[in-house]
Amino acid sequence: MQIPLVDLRAQYQTIRGEVLAAIEDVLSGMQLFLGPQSRAFEQEFAAYCGCDYGVGCSTGTDALMLALRVCEIGAGHEVITASNTFIATVEAIALVGATPVFVDIDPETYTLDWTQLERVLTPRTRAIIPVHLYGHPVEMQPVLEFAREHGLRIIEDASQAHGATYRGQRVGSFGDIGCFSFYFSKNLGAYGEAGICVTNDQKLAETLGMLRDHGSRVRYQHEILGTNARLDEIQAAVLRVKMRYLEEWNAARQAHARVYTEQLQDVIEAVPVVRPWDTHVYYVYVVQVRNRDQFRQELEREGIATAIHYPIPIHLQPACARYGYTRGMLPVTETVTERIVSLPMYPELSA
Repeated sequence: MQIPLVDLRAQYQTIRGEVLAAIEDVLSGMQLFLGPQSRAFEQEFAAYCGCDYGVGCSTGTDALMLALRVCEIGAGHEVITASNTFIATVEAIALVGATPVFVDIDPETYTLDWTQLERVLTPRTRAIIPVHLYGHPVEMQPVLEFAREHGLRIIEDASQAHGATYRGQRVGSFGDIGCFSFYFSKNLGAYGEAGICVTNDQKLAETLGMLRDHGSRVRYQHEILGTNARLDEIQAAVLRVKMRYLEEWNAARQAHARVYTEQLQDVIEAVPVVRPWDTHVYYVYVVQVRNRDQFRQELEREGIATAIHYPIPIHLQPACARYGYTRGMLPVTETVTERIVSLPMYPELSA
């Protein structure tokens, strides 16, 4: 038996008719961006997150970059984040000309360690990007308090945590802006690329809407210099179909995670931890093992796919050498990334 890391075909078969009908509806109207599907999805997903406004984007990377721009973060500014994340978090910071400043992670949740924020604060610090990683929220209350105390913006990278909650509130709704990716493998994934910014600030939402559409509200009238980062209408239609199943799919992921944890907790070095005030939606199910290469090879021989999210921390990536980080500066991140393995996780798994 072959068990993939993710099985998108299995999911597609359960919603195929609805998806094809939604795509046909878009193609019949031929309004291919910023049309009725995009507007409806923006409203629906923002409401799901507990926010007033949603601004669809072409990718999660663009969502982060535009969020930084609308918060007027750029050259000479610093943004605090974690190194244990996908590189898009840091690319967005670099794209606006700012400098990423890394803090280490909680060794159990793998998310940003808020106790280290004070240590890296400088007069140039303008924002914090907490990354809700693998489906588990950052401990947000102390991050929010720190940001308020020092006048910092909070831009949540919730790209891996669609539907996760912290103290009963959905991620993406805590900071100034919440950013999501709808990369195809995510809990809520497009059939291609898409992203969104959610916020409760009307002015930020209006400016985001202009920035993602060449700086205009009215075609050929450009109030600011923006970019082309519009949400594709076909992707919006697909996401509207899939969103109807998100809670059901997240519940299935959580059920699979409970089975994994029950079976593995006394067998391997570490299984995922869920704090009492959080819900985990298991974008990936990440464990720690010694002899990782051997572990993965044994599973591969049994037909079981695995992955590593992520094998090289961002602060040690060649692309980020200019920021001056060296091995040993983020010891928890570096230790964890030598042991983590992602096991198969998707709603259609069987016990």
